[in-house]
Amino acid sequence: MKWLVYTMLVLCCAVSSLPAQEKIPFMFGDMDHWVVREIHESAIIGGQTKYLYELGPVDTIVGNTAYKNRGNSPWANSNVMAKVAGIVKTNVSVFPEKRGEGWCARMETRMEKVKVLGLVDIEVVAAGSIFLGSVHEPIKGTKNPQSMLLSGLPFTKRPKALQFDYKVKVMPQHTRVRSTGFSRKGEVAGQDSVAVILLLQKRWEDKQGNVYSKRVGTMVHRFSQSSNGWVNARSFPILYGNISKLPEYKPYMRIQVEERYTMNSKGESVPIREVGWAKADEKPTHMVLQFVSSHGGAYIGSPGNTFWLDNVKLIY
Repeated sequence: MKWLVYTMLVLCCAVSSLPAQEKIPFMFGDMDHWVVREIHESAIIGGQTKYLYELGPVDTIVGNTAYKNRGNSPWANSNVMAKVAGIVKTNVSVFPEKRGEGWCARMETRMEKVKVLGLVDIEVVAAGSIFLGSVHEPIKGTKNPQSMLLSGLPFTKRPKALQFDYKVKVMPQHTRVRSTGFSRKGEVAGQDSVAVILLLQKRWEDKQGNVYSKRVGTMVHRFSQSSNGWVNARSFPILYGNISKLPEYKPYMRIQVEERYTMNSKGESVPIREVGWAKADEKPTHMVLQFVSSHGGAYIGSPGNTFWLDNVKLIY
């Protein structure tokens, strides 16, 4: 009996001495605070009043003014105002939604239509996305949409995991819609999925203003099936260094999956040229984090895909 009590005491002491996980929430990552923007679209396309939602201190902005992040909010999203040839048009694919006593974010993949003088003229697939960074408003064209975003923010820590609450609805068909508005609507092979991308990068800039990066940390997850209601406080480990030989590695975790942009020291929007893997013990300079309702990039997705998000945190 004495031996058993001693063993239990030792085990208890060992467990109590383990380092506790530290959970650090992102500013406005509880999805409870939103800026509402009241935008009036041009009369030639119907003159509707649209409401755009941004994560930030609770406020309402009335008028067709370009948005800049408020209250030091690190978040931007796919709700944007465009002004092309003097015509004001909006895209709304991210919404606040009531959850319990607070709120969550709802991202949707939708068909966004533009009607000119009552006729359907342009139809575009628009995925809902929330990401760290900002948008260069007003959007002035559909070419190279990534160049209109500032992707990622300065970040020098080494967290163990990303944690958040989520609910997902994934459309079951095995083809996706491709619709850019300037060509015929087509199909893309492969089922759509909801995606989360976290990249820790070590960036630098050359004398010409080109920005390069090496990948320090990687966490990319795709949800290919609908969830059974809410999944709370799920953690997704961040992998460090060259992960290409690890069993967790997937082809969509590779270097330079898609081109992302940032502002260089000259104030120019330039691509981030991801050139390889950093050493596993390297210190990052920036974090890229994106939640998106369709994984295929601009103008590709399955309308109906939906991603609900809440309580985003880093675990150390």
